[in-house]
Amino acid sequence: MVTNKKTPIISIKNMSQTYTLGGETIHALDNISIEIMKGDFISIIGPSGSGKSTLMNMIGCLDTPDTGWYDLDGQSINETPDSELATIRNEKIGFIFQNFNLISKLTAYENVELPLIYRGLKAKERKTAVMEALEKVGIASRAGHLPSQLSGGQQQRVAIARALAGNPPILLADEPTGALDSKTGKDILQIMKTLNEMGHTIIIITHDLNIASQTKRNVYIRDGKITEEGVL
Repeated sequence: MVTNKKTPIISIKNMSQTYTLGGETIHALDNISIEIMKGDFISIIGPSGSGKSTLMNMIGCLDTPDTGWYDLDGQSINETPDSELATIRNEKIGFIFQNFNLISKLTAYENVELPLIYRGLKAKERKTAVMEALEKVGIASRAGHLPSQLSGGQQQRVAIARALAGNPPILLADEPTGALDSKTGKDILQIMKTLNEMGHTIIIITHDLNIASQTKRNVYIRDGKITEEGVL
């Protein structure tokens, strides 16, 4: 059942982030406000240098803003100590990367299992969660294979399974088809559509309008500001 989309899972208000580069102040994010609802399937779109990667880091609790407010699934990130952010990332957000970020010496099964070990799940619970995640993305038959024995599309399926295994409320994908050919990229997007239909909240960071056209909601960012937002 798809989660109620009227409930915000992410609420960002007046968020700003600046950097100093060569003596010049760069406004990576400039007073951004955005809400993302439970069950959303959203693209955050922008060219290189637009601020989308900085916004992704904020959403993923990989960085904290200079100013502004961020609530994640009912929790105020601003008031959360840095020492607890790693736990929040592990429990609340499943990360999917352009280059898969799989550990080459671990099998597909072991790559998916690793975050669950960090979480402290027992072996039986881990096995159930890992196999369910691998089955969801159609790669369970390759559980014992190393990344080098898998195609790019298969590696990305493993990466998605790893993101899913802990059952986080949010999947955050950074250019998830960027390292894939067009056909394989379409297959990966179809998996994400299916996961969204199952109730997962999915956020894709991209510069590709073709990718963005496949999601239900688009947010455009340029020069650190949200310039346009649309619901498809």
